Amino acid sequence: MQKSDQIVKFLAHHGKISVICAETTKLVEEARKIHDLSPVSTAAFGRMLTITAIMGVEMKNEKDKLTVQIKGNGPIGMMVATTNNFPKVKGYVANPQVDIPLNELGKLDVGGAVGQEGYINVIKDIGLKDPYIGVSPLTSGEIADDFANYFVHSEQRNSAVALGVLIDKDGVKAAGGYLINPMPDSTEEEISKVEQAIFQAGAMSKMLDEKLSLKEIAQKITGDENVEIVEENITPIYQCDCSKEHMQEGLATIGKEELQDIIEKERKSRISMSFL
Repeated sequence: MQKSDQIVKFLAHHGKISVICAETTKLVEEARKIHDLSPVSTAAFGRMLTITAIMGVEMKNEKDKLTVQIKGNGPIGMMVATTNNFPKVKGYVANPQVDIPLNELGKLDVGGAVGQEGYINVIKDIGLKDPYIGVSPLTSGEIADDFANYFVHSEQRNSAVALGVLIDKDGVKAAGGYLINPMPDSTEEEISKVEQAIFQAGAMSKMLDEKLSLKEIAQKITGDENVEIVEENITPIYQCDCSKEHMQEGLATIGKEELQDIIEKERKSRISMSFL
């Protein structure tokens, strides 16, 4: 029986480095089944859902809400994900059945599906008068690099982001990711150790395939065998708690042009279906 997904928060190097590690295999598989996603759409949307869940646990209050939107120039179109701080995650993929050739490394071409031109839009409703809105351009379409760029330019924090989704003939074999942030009092030496450790650790998908625990991953990517667990037993889930009110709240964050685009795509889809 597949174990439950989890998110664990760590501190490394005597509290100088913050680490959040996530295992999201069941969450991404649930999304794959609900949206009938192609393999490359599963990989792209799964990475997005994973970083959304990680960002969700950074929020403080139960009523806080996070909406993440990626709109690239690739065939997958727009992807939207929302979460609270539980985190309960849900989302939408404009073109769930995208099927494109593998990349030059023989892997799913997430960057090609998402596109290298476009933007990430992050909306945080954390109880202030106005929600926080951050916008950052896509840099690769591979999701992890794009969010590392987002954190630097929109939230002014240097971050290391890794996301991975492994897919086999039965669906999602493994999914997860991590977010690393140096604390304000971290030293150049400590940051350098982490950078070297990340390089030596290799891809997130590789560590997932090796079935490392989240603590083992945290130790590997920080180079600190004595990482401290700050919070654990966080179980991210994919749950659609849709209601008219929730739908209105979510749609309000997307924007008029994007909504019109969704409506037009849905209209064309129904017209084509009527001729089948």
